[in-house]
Amino acid sequence: MYHFTGEYDCKIDAKGRVRLPSALVRQIGGANQNFTVNRGFEQHLIMYPKEVWDRKTKEINQLNIYKKQHRQVIRYFYRGATEVNLDKADRVLLPKSLLEYAGIQGAVVLFAYQDQIEIWSKEQYERMIDQEPEDFSSIADQVFGDDAAEL
Repeated sequence: MYHFTGEYDCKIDAKGRVRLPSALVRQIGGANQNFTVNRGFEQHLIMYPKEVWDRKTKEINQLNIYKKQHRQVIRYFYRGATEVNLDKADRVLLPKSLLEYAGIQGAVVLFAYQDQIEIWSKEQYERMIDQEPEDFSSIADQVFGDDAAEL
């Protein structure tokens, strides 16, 4: 089970590789060096450890291909999905098509939480952060409010 945490400023090299910070590599551990990177829900990428990707695909594969909306979700979810490996220098090579989708060139932010790592262009990430609400507590109340005891 993964419990990633952290926000890391990194750079993409000319070949499309990003070096994972040592703090994040420690969280990954030596056991798993295989990941799947894919499009995120917003204009960013998500990198999943292999076991997590396998679990997510099992969930997606339960959808009914005879329903149009389900097919659309399946297609979008798998579109661009690519297996990547951590090399000896703690880098992953990101596919050019995914980098283009996310508008990533040069500076990136790795935002690690739960069992996934989001990969954002620095500019996109800052725009997303700028849109954060001034009153986060009211959103937390709406999301968790009365249901907090059940969590």
